Amino acid sequence: MFIKRSRTLIHNHRDYLTAAVQVKNRAFALYSTGSGYSELPKKLKSSERKPWVTDINEIKRKARLENQERSVVREATLKAPENGLLVKELIPVAHDVFAARARLLSCVSRVSRDIPIFVCSICGDVHVGDPPHKIRTCNANGKQKEHTWERGGPNHVFPVVDSFHLYDRLGRAVSHNERLEVDRIPAIVELCIQAGVDIQQYPTRRRDFPIYRVAGRIIDFEKKFPKYEFSGKNIKPFGFWEMDKRPSEDQESSLDLPYDDLKGYAELGMEALENMRLGVNKLMQKYAVHTCGYCSEVQVGPKGHRVRQCQAFKHQMRDGQHAWQQATFDDLVPPVYVWHVADKQRNPLLVNDLKRYYGMLPALVELFAQGGAQIGESYRGVMREDVVVPTLDEEKLVV
Repeated sequence: MFIKRSRTLIHNHRDYLTAAVQVKNRAFALYSTGSGYSELPKKLKSSERKPWVTDINEIKRKARLENQERSVVREATLKAPENGLLVKELIPVAHDVFAARARLLSCVSRVSRDIPIFVCSICGDVHVGDPPHKIRTCNANGKQKEHTWERGGPNHVFPVVDSFHLYDRLGRAVSHNERLEVDRIPAIVELCIQAGVDIQQYPTRRRDFPIYRVAGRIIDFEKKFPKYEFSGKNIKPFGFWEMDKRPSEDQESSLDLPYDDLKGYAELGMEALENMRLGVNKLMQKYAVHTCGYCSEVQVGPKGHRVRQCQAFKHQMRDGQHAWQQATFDDLVPPVYVWHVADKQRNPLLVNDLKRYYGMLPALVELFAQGGAQIGESYRGVMREDVVVPTLDEEKLVV
């Protein structure tokens, strides 16, 4: 009788522990998923390649199909922009992206006058706001890992990625010997030009009739029978060193912004950033943009250039040429992540002992956030607003 009752108590105790563990795990799962915290993109090592946008097996399958089409002598039907014509519905999008980029540059320049930008002279780390943080994350400063701050500028929060300007996007790729003879302009501007924006300083060829592809060879009838008599004598395919200002800079100075206060510029810049992101993603669905899988080089067009200037991982095996793959928006506008200052009144200084409580934001978003702009929901996960940052006098009480 006593043995039977003991077994019953043991089974009941086991059931209670099992139920308690299940409840605890369920509560932990709800907290983990409900907090909405998201990790920052993984920082790749020098030997790691960027993740593929399209699966590598799908890329190989398309390559095999293209090789089979080249072996058969027949005409392949091409759609815009592969046939050399513009996508008509994307021409207004290209103009909107070009205008949004100009507004964004003006807003960054205006907001950075009131909100200082600091950059580490040793490792290049960026901080937005005054005073700069005291977090010891400088990998180039030995054991101390303390940053050496100096004043930065808009180019540190909005870095410019250049690309070779192509007069004919379907022509041959830029060779290594032509690397100093072809203009390099911002990749977003080159994308807008190829999508329909006309800039006098950077002429581009606009076709009236599509090209044809037969057995892998491109047939362009406009070269043999041009519709208009055009010799091309007035075209300057290069000469960027003779230009004082780029076209985007000229447009910046002539912008008429409706705001005079800092918050107005910050909100306008945040809106321009999101509009530029949406527009660029739409354009990149039709117009190809390539990036090197190991370095930051970008080329707008159906294929990458042949300039042998890559110095990344195992570049000797590629003879200095780039390992081209499909690009993303982050390749055209590299995100510079900085520490987020949640409360400038209570915790203006970020210290190293409390760094696990701080969130991060792209430098552009952090700049506009400190200027008074509202942050979108897509950035809530990396801001870590669900975590209460203790003050310095409460540091010893934190478990």
